[in-house]
Amino acid sequence: MISFIVTTLVCFITYLLLTTGSGKDVFGLWSRAELIFGIILSIIVGVVGRKIFVKKSFRMLNPVRWFAFLAYLPVFFVSMAKANFDVAYRVITGKINPGIVKISPDLKTDLGISMLANSITLTPGTLSVDIEENSNDLYIHWINVKEEALKKKPVDCKYICGSFPKWVRRIAE
Repeated sequence: MISFIVTTLVCFITYLLLTTGSGKDVFGLWSRAELIFGIILSIIVGVVGRKIFVKKSFRMLNPVRWFAFLAYLPVFFVSMAKANFDVAYRVITGKINPGIVKISPDLKTDLGISMLANSITLTPGTLSVDIEENSNDLYIHWINVKEEALKKKPVDCKYICGSFPKWVRRIAE
């Protein structure tokens, strides 16, 4: 029952944030029909997704984790902007050294590994290819494999994903 309530509330709050300003009836932000539709939609999602969204732990309901996530976003976007310039430089000059490398981020939860893999994939020039299930090591396709990075096996995370694992650890573990 608690997982249903949590899933429904998170869904409804997300719905409210995404539809803010589309109506004028309630608080000058939403229409009544929109709120009714949001409640119905949130209840449906709560019934269907309660066992997926909230498993056995409510750790993601901790507000400190949400503040850590909000603090992570600027770090991610700055890294993404730098990577965009790097990829543009490599495309213009043709200086690439592609390859697949193995990193060991030392993350323990599925959420942490998924969040890191998605952050790496969203950053231009890198792509998460595979995950070793028993050790949670990631295989990453990298557009410019650096020689100094290859000296240590698995490759040090700082070369590919910078401080992402540290931030993901704060959020997901």
